[in-house]
Amino acid sequence: MRFNSLNAWLDWQETLHPSKIDLGLDRVSEVWQRLHKGSFKPAVISVAGTNGKGSCCAMLESIIIQAGYKVGCYTSPHIIRYTERIRLQGREIDDGQLCLAFEAVDQARHTTSLTYFEFGTLAALSCFDQAGLDVVILEVGLGGRLDAVNIIDADVALLTSIGLDHQEWLGTDCEQIGREKAGIFRAGKPAVCAQQSLPDSVLKAARQTGVPCFIQGRDYYFQQEQHKWNWQGAGQTRSNLPIPALRGRHQIYNASAVLMVLECLSQRLPVRREHIKQGLLCVQLAGRFQIVNYRVPVILDVAHNPQAVRALVDNIKLFTTRGNVSVVLGMLKDKDVEGVATLLMPFVKHWYVVSVDAPRGLSAKELGERLKTVGIHEFIVAKSPATALDQAIMKAGPEDCVLACGSFYTVEGIMNSASFKRALDGAEPG
Repeated sequence: MRFNSLNAWLDWQETLHPSKIDLGLDRVSEVWQRLHKGSFKPAVISVAGTNGKGSCCAMLESIIIQAGYKVGCYTSPHIIRYTERIRLQGREIDDGQLCLAFEAVDQARHTTSLTYFEFGTLAALSCFDQAGLDVVILEVGLGGRLDAVNIIDADVALLTSIGLDHQEWLGTDCEQIGREKAGIFRAGKPAVCAQQSLPDSVLKAARQTGVPCFIQGRDYYFQQEQHKWNWQGAGQTRSNLPIPALRGRHQIYNASAVLMVLECLSQRLPVRREHIKQGLLCVQLAGRFQIVNYRVPVILDVAHNPQAVRALVDNIKLFTTRGNVSVVLGMLKDKDVEGVATLLMPFVKHWYVVSVDAPRGLSAKELGERLKTVGIHEFIVAKSPATALDQAIMKAGPEDCVLACGSFYTVEGIMNSASFKRALDGAEPG
């Protein structure tokens, strides 16, 4: 074996390919054909979209497990541990098993160069291929058409939302971005769209590919009441369903799309109401309007583009206290900092800016300069997300709350801190 530790494998993979992102299927398909012979047996659900992918994957996984099926789930990025990306039956893969999968990919690639994401995707698929699974859930990393997970044909494609993000690679408007994401559609296989208003490019792709397309509000519906909701689609009705454990009004839209996906697979994988109920009640996903009780409530959310922040703002209106909101903000250079800040401005009293330690990360100084362009001149520069959080909590009044958002890295910096771990354990953070 080339390396005996997971960290050594990951460090090496970072240096293997000349660019971090290199969209295209030729290289990864070539290696997959050497790794895998024959058809991929599990039912495959591929999930693409600007926002909501992780939540939909988590709900699908939770319900399918409750129904008694064996499921593998591949998502990205991770927050703390790389092994979060690959789950078998709801449990993270262990380091040893993942190292063996990396070795198999390394042997199969010969001299083919792979990106960090491509290497991990092939390792996940190799693990799933050997696990005797009924279902595999694959979250697209970037776009869809040229993303590494698209080497596997989806039995059902789920398109969560279309918004502006990653324009450098996907296109400058929603029509171009929608066209790229619709690249996961397969002829004759159903596609479920969680967004009610879709770019014409998505509908055109469905027509040209011969895809039966199920659109929220047209082909399936939900009706929310105070503490429950009802769903209808494809001749099926699901009544008195519980509100998902994932907080936020937008999660009902995600859950509704998840039910339509399950309905598309119902002949192969029937799921009963009690499975849906328990799956929605048990689902967990870190960093999606996750509220942790310090001395004041702390909200962790990986929202990093205007579409996601609009949903975050809606949640703040519903869930936060009557006091002030402080924000700990760290972002990447290619994100719409100005759009995100403009949406947060009406609700944020105190701003704490932090550097993101990543190749595309903004320094706190750079982030502060961009905030000034939208009229935010008063902010505190902190040396880390954890330090910023501690400062914000110390300043907060009894009815205030603190929000940390802007990137996965910002949330990771807090979740790795000692004070966060003490808060999770129920101890008073020091």
